[in-house]
Amino acid sequence: MTNFREVTTQELIDRQNKGALVIDVRPVDAYNGWKLKNEPRGGHIKGAKSLPAKWTGYMDWIEIVRHKEIHPSREIIIYGYNRDEAQKVAESFEKAGYSKMALFNHFLDEWTTDDTLPMSYLPKYRQLVSAQWVNKLISGEKPAEYDNDKYVVVHAHYRNRDAYLTGHIPGAIDMDTNALESPETWNRRSPEELKKALEEHGITADTTVILYGKFMFPDNDDEFPGSAAGDIGAIRNAFIMMYAGVKDVRILNGGFQSWEDAGFEVSKEDVKKEPVEDFGVKIPAHPELAVDVPEAKDILASADAELVCVRSYPEYIGEVSGYNYIEAKGRIPGAIFADCGSDAYHMENYRNVDHTTREFHEIIENWEQNGITPNKHLAFYCGTGWRGSEAWFNAWLLGWPNVSVYDGGWFEWSNDPSNPYETGVPEKV
Repeated sequence: MTNFREVTTQELIDRQNKGALVIDVRPVDAYNGWKLKNEPRGGHIKGAKSLPAKWTGYMDWIEIVRHKEIHPSREIIIYGYNRDEAQKVAESFEKAGYSKMALFNHFLDEWTTDDTLPMSYLPKYRQLVSAQWVNKLISGEKPAEYDNDKYVVVHAHYRNRDAYLTGHIPGAIDMDTNALESPETWNRRSPEELKKALEEHGITADTTVILYGKFMFPDNDDEFPGSAAGDIGAIRNAFIMMYAGVKDVRILNGGFQSWEDAGFEVSKEDVKKEPVEDFGVKIPAHPELAVDVPEAKDILASADAELVCVRSYPEYIGEVSGYNYIEAKGRIPGAIFADCGSDAYHMENYRNVDHTTREFHEIIENWEQNGITPNKHLAFYCGTGWRGSEAWFNAWLLGWPNVSVYDGGWFEWSNDPSNPYETGVPEKV
């Protein structure tokens, strides 16, 4: 075992100021802000990148490192909750040919206890919970940042109850995305339909709802590829619930994969839903979260707003429609591109290899390069609403003040022949 050099708190500050890259190897939830060791301050050392020790077990670990632009020429300072996890990651770097590494072992006892040392965290990290948090909740304990006495855990899916019945979190009910969105338009359902569906699933405005889905390797050749993308469907349901008025909606970070990775019990029981009499507030309680065609056109004409296209590049330039039920190919003129990843059923540019949400600093950096900034009204859209909802959720977690989903997306826009569209690589202005 290599004895890597250890740096003091002051040395870390000095080396970081001179260009050293600080790497946080704790779980992504700790990086985001959760105090997993009851530390005085949650979050991470300002400027640090997230590279959890857990990921060293993946065969493509070095590809993750390169994707994060961590180059061998850079000096690297690694820290975690303990020396062992930092050592583990340093050894992986060493095996990959990196040589400029040092360890910082005073994060808990010095950095988090000194208010003058800068830290950063995801503003709404509480809404992105870990498998451990959910396990405490369903075990009857009181997890951190939770003060409610009623909750529902929801396994989201699209036309795929088998995804639920073949294994889910104990006590979770299933919810088809079709309960909250119409398969005819792929838009959110009417207020009356939403009220009925939420009540049938035992959800009121005051219920804490924890949503997750199961990633099952979507295949575009399938009749319904979205049936294997329950991880995105969960966030689609979350968006509609928040639009309706559910006050405390949480997402299990990493979905069912995180639950399995943690080694917790898996159930195959078909849990009966327990309906409630009244949702409790008038739907929609937050109409500002959803944008339809007239507002989308206003946004395109405004200097203080942007329509943000969360699709794949082949969809954006009109090579493919992205869906087996959409014929039209192209993009909405004037929309800003916010690349989702490979296709309509994946969000690689917004997810880590273990399906947890990507480091939020990286998302911000990618967005800013395309002019996607928090000082504008942003309306995210995709083909039908799923990917747009996930990008929107990331912006909402960041606390960006004016973010919406253009619910109809390319499906609705392209169905009206009077709406303009573009294809090809856009000209640079």
